[in-house]
Amino acid sequence: MKHGKKYTDSLKTVDRTKVYDSLEACELCANNAKAKFDETVEVHIRLGVDSRHADQQVRGAVVLPNGTGKTVRTLVFCKEDKYEDAKAAGADYVGGLDYVDKIMKENWMDFDVVIASPDMMGVVGRLGKVLGPRGLMPNPKAGTVAPDVAKAVTEAKAGKIEYRLDKTNIIHCPIGKASFGKEKLAENYETLLEAVVKAKPAAAKGQYLKSVTISSTMGVGIKCNTAKYGV
Repeated sequence: MKHGKKYTDSLKTVDRTKVYDSLEACELCANNAKAKFDETVEVHIRLGVDSRHADQQVRGAVVLPNGTGKTVRTLVFCKEDKYEDAKAAGADYVGGLDYVDKIMKENWMDFDVVIASPDMMGVVGRLGKVLGPRGLMPNPKAGTVAPDVAKAVTEAKAGKIEYRLDKTNIIHCPIGKASFGKEKLAENYETLLEAVVKAKPAAAKGQYLKSVTISSTMGVGIKCNTAKYGV
C-alpha cells in the first residue's frame, strides 16, 4: 500500500520497536496529525479474551474528562412526564412511538446516541433491526437504558463513550481531537484504559492487555506501554 508524503514523514518520527508512555504517545500522535481537518485520535486495545464466549465479553461506557470534541445529537425515548427533564438536559429529540414511525418509515437517522427509559424498551425493541447493526440500540451496560434519562443525556453530551469488543477481540475508541493537545488526550486515554481494565472478565486467563495502539485519523499507529496496569 502506497502512503502519502505526510504519512511517510510521520513514520520517521515514530520508533516502531518502542512502546511509549501515554503522554509521549499522545504528543507524537497530535504532532503527526497533519490533515487539513482536526483529526480524531483513536485508541485500539487488543485483549487476551475470546469474544465468542459470553463470559468473556467486555463492554461498558465511560465519561471522558475532556469530552470527545464531537457534538453529540441525542434521541430520547421516554414517557411524557420526562419530556421536559430530557429537553432541559439538552436532548435534541424526545418522544415515543412518533420517532419509531419516523425512523421506520422515513429511514431518519439524524442522531448519534439513543437513550431510553426502561419502560420504553418494548417500543424501542421494534427498531432492533435498524439500530442494532449501527451500534445504536440502547443498552443498560452502556448506560443508554436508564431510569434517569436527563442524567444519561448530560453524560452523553459531556463525552460519554461506549467501548465494546469487535469480532477480533479489539476495542476501538475515540479519545478526542488532535487539537486537544497531549495532556487532555493522555487524561482521556488513562480514563478509558482504567475502565477497560476494571471490566476484565473473571473468565479471562493469561495476559489481558495484549497491545494498545494510538493513532489519529490519517496518522501512524503508536504502540503504548501497558506495564503499569499489571494485566
